[in-house]
Amino acid sequence: MHKDKNVFIIAAFKEYCSINFFKGCLLNDPENRLHRMSENTQESRILKFKSLEDVQNLEDWIRVFIQDAIQIEEQGIKPPKAEKKELILPEELQDFLNQNPNVAKAFEALTPGRQRSWVIFIGGAKQSATRSNRVLKAVPKILEGKGLND
Repeated sequence: MHKDKNVFIIAAFKEYCSINFFKGCLLNDPENRLHRMSENTQESRILKFKSLEDVQNLEDWIRVFIQDAIQIEEQGIKPPKAEKKELILPEELQDFLNQNPNVAKAFEALTPGRQRSWVIFIGGAKQSATRSNRVLKAVPKILEGKGLND
């Protein structure tokens, strides 16, 4: 933290460690060393390390990114608002909502973020059967007005 603002976090995973910059999309990265955690990531960017040698090789970049991230916070710069994309429902979810108007009404009443969390969760399955099972598991929470992580 810098002056009560989150700047970055260090994380350890099974395969790698990383420095995650909360406003990484604003950092100057001419060599594209920073990456999104997933295609759904908006602002944050990560710098991955698989060995101590990786850290040593990127030490200068690490310092620059941290200093830049602190300056961004000090200047109060905010990332641009992401374009709102049309929410495309997985076929299995759309079919279920078409057949169950009460669930469809509850889904429509969810906040856009909650709707999106369900679409990402359900659509993330590779097989149709898994997507259908995820829809069935989601229904009780959708009826309660909850998102995936509520």
